[in-house]
Amino acid sequence: QVQLAESGGGLVQPGGSLRLSCSASGGSFRQGAMGWFRQAPGKEREFVAVVWRNGGSTYYADSVKSRFTISRDNAKNTVYLQMNNLKPDGTVVYYCAAGMDVILSSIRIGAAYNRWGQGTQVTVSP
Repeated sequence: QVQLAESGGGLVQPGGSLRLSCSASGGSFRQGAMGWFRQAPGKEREFVAVVWRNGGSTYYADSVKSRFTISRDNAKNTVYLQMNNLKPDGTVVYYCAAGMDVILSSIRIGAAYNRWGQGTQVTVSP
């Protein structure tokens, strides 16, 4: 079964950049869609981005379009989230997720993904 481990979180100033990584092990990484979600304290987890199994199709939440880029390297079993022009959202935990049966209509739904990482914390603050 696929296990996911995020890294790359940290503290950054508004307008800055971070790149998150999610390494997968123990399963058929190449066959699944890979997504990023995030959750702020006291708020619902929300969809950020997803990349399809072949890396050719990507989808983003409207709030991050043109600022974030999701990509995957199947040879390294890793998916990335490049985040630019970060907004002062405070502390948010970003989660990597994998789903073998994700379809287009369900990409924003957490339940469509069956493997999750532990999360990596991102703090955007002056």
